[in-house]
Amino acid sequence: MGRITDAVKHLIIINVLFFVATQLYGDQMYQWFSLWFPKNENFELWQMISHMFMHGGFMHILFNMYALWAFGSPLERMWGRNKFFFFYFSAGIGAALIHTGVNYYYFNQGLDALVNSGIPKEQIMDIILGGKYSPSWYDVASKSTIDNFLGSFNTPAVGASGAIYGVLVAFGMSYPNSELFLMFIPVPVKAKYFIPVLIGLDLFSGVTGYSIFGNGIAHFAHVGGALFGFIMMWYWKKNQFNNNRWDR
Repeated sequence: MGRITDAVKHLIIINVLFFVATQLYGDQMYQWFSLWFPKNENFELWQMISHMFMHGGFMHILFNMYALWAFGSPLERMWGRNKFFFFYFSAGIGAALIHTGVNYYYFNQGLDALVNSGIPKEQIMDIILGGKYSPSWYDVASKSTIDNFLGSFNTPAVGASGAIYGVLVAFGMSYPNSELFLMFIPVPVKAKYFIPVLIGLDLFSGVTGYSIFGNGIAHFAHVGGALFGFIMMWYWKKNQFNNNRWDR
């Protein structure tokens, strides 16, 4: 790990500034900069990037910024600032795309179930656009279907975790035999084992709905960031410029 690098340092500073502003302005910051579902009136295109600088609480930003420093600094030293920035934001945007795609699936699944039960689509949209829902919806579709339908529309995504998962994949592929000391495991674990297991747990939680790490986690954003990180690393390695530094 060692000394913090320039790109990582600047990213941490911006994240901290956003976090402080969120403590001061609260709901307004979440409305402007979180990643909302595209059909929600709060959605703006810039949120595909801005959500990476928003966090839901102190522990959320603490763990993300620690991981950014611990795993991002070695990559920036290897790649250079510009290449690291490109990778980081690409993974974060990729995570947002996967997260939004999954939300579209949940939204359309719930909407189709309600429409097929005889409720007019226009009536459903008027209700949710008003920030409400009808308890009778739970009588015509399963609880998980309606919960996912409402959650995909009403719950914004925040956090750098998608980009961080891309960084984790890049670190694991670049330094596979690095031993990681984790607070809940008393022995060191090599990166090539730990990181795939971590991603697998997120995938399990996303598919089953059983969250191992707690509620309110965008598991498919984590998986999306990891997937885009893997694709970039695979492409760079295949084209023999994985370790090439870009101009600083």
